[in-house]
Amino acid sequence: MGRYVARRLLQMIPVFLGTTLLIFLMVYALPGDPVRAMWGDKAADPAQLAAIKHQLGLDQPLWKQYWDYISNLAQFDFGMTMSGRKVTDVMGEALPVTVRLALMAFTIELVLGVLLGVLSGLRRNKLMDKLVLVVTLLVISVPIFVLAYVFQAVFSDGLGWVTPTVQDSMDLSQLMLPAIVLGSLSLAYVARLSRTSIVENLRADYIRTAVAKGLPRGRIITRHLLRNSLIPVVTFLGTDLGALMGGAIVTEGIFNVQGVGNALYRAINGKEGATVVGFVTVLVVVYLLSSLIVDLLYAVLDPRIRYA
Repeated sequence: MGRYVARRLLQMIPVFLGTTLLIFLMVYALPGDPVRAMWGDKAADPAQLAAIKHQLGLDQPLWKQYWDYISNLAQFDFGMTMSGRKVTDVMGEALPVTVRLALMAFTIELVLGVLLGVLSGLRRNKLMDKLVLVVTLLVISVPIFVLAYVFQAVFSDGLGWVTPTVQDSMDLSQLMLPAIVLGSLSLAYVARLSRTSIVENLRADYIRTAVAKGLPRGRIITRHLLRNSLIPVVTFLGTDLGALMGGAIVTEGIFNVQGVGNALYRAINGKEGATVVGFVTVLVVVYLLSSLIVDLLYAVLDPRIRYA
């Protein structure tokens, strides 16, 4: 197992370099001059432009800029914004908020999604199963921004249970409604995926053998059915954690959550390349580590899987 983990970590290095190089080129090679954009429609002093570019290292060749960026990453230095602020300071404000929001959404989709999927699969073609299929299909069909405004209208304007927008991004209670909205789409997919996997494994030979041996129903479900049925669900959940952090732009914008989504939106509009590349780099690391954890969980769920 240790050898497999070491090999996977080594394989992550070219993937990390390739993805960061791609986003670096998209941010710095394709758009216009970010320093010149600071002046807007006004005329800019060439001397000031040159000084700012030299301070930020933007007067260097593109390969040199990328090399300097990767070298600085080893010291957890993500560079400076156009205003002279450290990107790590921006991350320090936005990342904890989005991590809380993403973990809350992830917990909701994991618990409710798997629970609904299992109950639906065990009661195939009954009322519970049909209700879960209809509701999840409805959630999948509704755009996330529409769902967010509906939740605001119902739970804020109608019932008055919560404020329409988040006033304190560090307050977990205020993040509950955005987390439900953010995790609703993934919850629907998890429920349907769990249900399909349960239904398929109920017809498997090892389940019929367990029933024929007279094993208790609870043991059959928990020790045999669930462990094998959760493998595709774990695959989806592993990649979805990074997607929740990166896909929170719409949700955070609607609910005024001061997290990564809002920070990325402002950085893209302000052509803050260092901020965009820094946040995307963190998301790439989250995706890579999530993928590794998912592969390791396969061996936990299915004893037949062994890594050398």
